[in-house]
This record gives sequence, C-alpha cells and structure tokens, in this order.
Amino acid sequence: MLIDYWHFLCSHKRFLGFGFVMAFLSSPGQTYVIGVFGPEIQAQFDLDAGSWGRTYMFGTLLSAAIITWSGALIDRVDLRWFASISLIGLGTACLLITTAYSPVILVVGIFMLRQFGQGLTSHGGITSMARYHAADRGKAIALAAIGFAFGEALLPLLAVFAIAEWGWRDTYFIVGLLVFSAIILVLWLLKGHGLRHAQLEQAIKNQTANGEAQTGYTRKQALSESRFYLMLPAMIAPSLIMTAMFFFPNEIAQSKGWSSLWVTGNYWLYSLVSVVTTIYSGTLIDRFTARRILPLFLIPLAIALLALVPSDHGFFVVPFMLFMGISAGLYFTGFSALWAELYGTKNLGAIKSLTNSVMVFSSAMGPALVGFLLSRDVAFESIFILLASLCLFATVMLVYALRPTHPVI
Repeated sequence: MLIDYWHFLCSHKRFLGFGFVMAFLSSPGQTYVIGVFGPEIQAQFDLDAGSWGRTYMFGTLLSAAIITWSGALIDRVDLRWFASISLIGLGTACLLITTAYSPVILVVGIFMLRQFGQGLTSHGGITSMARYHAADRGKAIALAAIGFAFGEALLPLLAVFAIAEWGWRDTYFIVGLLVFSAIILVLWLLKGHGLRHAQLEQAIKNQTANGEAQTGYTRKQALSESRFYLMLPAMIAPSLIMTAMFFFPNEIAQSKGWSSLWVTGNYWLYSLVSVVTTIYSGTLIDRFTARRILPLFLIPLAIALLALVPSDHGFFVVPFMLFMGISAGLYFTGFSALWAELYGTKNLGAIKSLTNSVMVFSSAMGPALVGFLLSRDVAFESIFILLASLCLFATVMLVYALRPTHPVI
C-alpha cells in the first residue's frame, strides 16, 4: 500500500502538493485554530460561552449561506484564480480580525475566516483532487487531507505559545502575512495546470461522443433524490460535534479538572490517528468505493464521546482523541470521494459547495448548541451522551441511504 502511495506521489507530486498546502492553509479559518483564540476574544469582548458561541454561529451561518454560490465558481473559474482569490480573502480576514474592537467587526472577521478558510481554501484543494484523479481519487484526497491533520497537530499548540508571547491580535496579523506569502507557492504548484484541465475536458467530450456513462448530475438533480436528504444527518453530525469539541477545549478541560494544555496538547494524537486512517481509507476507497467504506464512519466518534462520560481521569483524553481521529480520517476522505462516485465530476464543484454549505451550517450550530447548554448548566457528560446519540441516528440513516440500489457513476 505505501509503495503504491509513493509511486502515485512521485508521479503527481506538484499537484498533490497543491492539495496538501491548500488543506493546511485553511487552518486559520478552522475551528481548531479559532477555538484557541476563544478565551482571549471572550475576555476582550466580555463574552460568556453562550455569547461567544452565538457570535461564532452568526459569522459561520453567513458563510454557509454564501458558499453554495461561491464554491460553485470552481466549476467555471480557472483553478489558479480560484486558489489565489481564496487565499487573498483568507489573508485579508486574518488582518481584519486584528482590527476588531466592536462585535460587528468581530462577526465580519469570523465570517471571512470561515468563508475563505474553512470554506473556499479547503474546497479548492479537496475538490480538485476528486476531479482530476478519477482512477486514484481515494489516494489523492487522502494525501491532500493530511494537510488538515498537520494543521490540527501543529497550529493549535503554536498558537497557544504565540498568543502568550505576542497576544492574539499580533498572532493573527503574522498568520495573515504568511497566508499572503503562500500564494506564490500555490501558483508554483499549479504550474502547467492548464494542460491538465484541457485533458480532462477532452476526456469528458470523448465519453459523451462515445455514448459512455454520463459524467455528472446537476445540483438540481442531486437535490431531487431522497438519498441526499437521508445522508443529511451524517453530513451534519461530524462537523457539528467536532467543531464544538475544538471550540470549547478550555471548558472541557475545566469540567474534567484538567489543564487546557492537556486537551490542546493531545491534538497531535487525534491528528496522527487521522492521518493513518486517511491513508488507509484512501486505498480502501480506490479498491471498494467510498459507498462501501463510509456507512459506519460515525461509530468511532460515538465511542470517543462516550469515553469521556464515566471518569474524570486524564487518561480518557487518549481514547477520546484516538476514536475521534478515526472518524475524522474516514470523514475527510470518504465524503469527498462519495460525491464524485454518486454524482460524477462535471458539476462536482456545485454539488460539493452545497454539501460544504450544510457542513459549514452544522459547524455554526455546534458551538451555539453546546454553548447554550453550558450556559444552562447542563453537564458535559449529558452533552456527550446527546451527541453520541446523534451519531447513532445518523449512522442508521446513512446505511439506509447508501444501500446498493443506485449505480455508482
């Protein structure tokens, strides 16, 4: 398996590097980074957990509303322009949030971080892997998704030390400058992409001329099937739950009597397991399809949540991170490949931007929901049980939705 990955990486190293870098660069707009800044922002604006969760929700919901349109642009705009605009927007968001001294600017800053970071930058990297590597789609997505894991492992811990040294505003300012600088690297990695895109377009024309399998649903066609709606709980659950867990690391630590560093300092375990699972799942998807691999991916997440219920012993952060990492690895690779399998690649950007909108929406609701429950003095143990129940319900629905009644494109 590793030899296959090595040969594949050597054959497509520049374009795969683009996917990895875009996934990594999305980190400033991801919850695992923003959540580290949370205590400083809460103190600056005098926000409790519920108010901070609602502020984050408003910015993220606005992003979810727009990404259905903005994400679809990847089907019509040259990938080099799409990537550049995404990173310019993300860098600008990092600089803007450093000037936030009012709640309005804070919400706008969060919106831009979520839209251009979590939304468009990651969308550009992962969608391009699914589109241009049909035969090795699982491996391509897996290698790119390792960028997320690197960001999760390195940046929260670095952010903790940077905030302690320079403060949260200067830290985000430095991050913004680094994002702008990375545009040069991204464009270099996309050198020669015009030829790659022309070859894909020609392949699609040849398939159509030869009367071969159709190359893609429209977004309207995807939405007309009940299957899409049966998959909704499984789209919502991981984003809602993991976002909430990364958004409230300090509150989780306090409820268990741990230091916050004990939680954020163990993100590396989550990331390591996520990387390993991502790599293995990429190979399995290429061999068996995502449709067969994905249905039970939320079971480890349910186990992770329930692991924190019976005891406050610090050891239990280990199975929490481990099993959450398994679900994350399957989630990143599996769903990205699934949309191409079920709906084709012709309109993949439009369809994936719709599913991204659902996931961004659920990531907004996660902190808001958990923040609301915490403000009502609901114990974290009860919250973990509630979220684990959501995982089990979503699993039943996903198994039913992916039963073998529709052909894979």
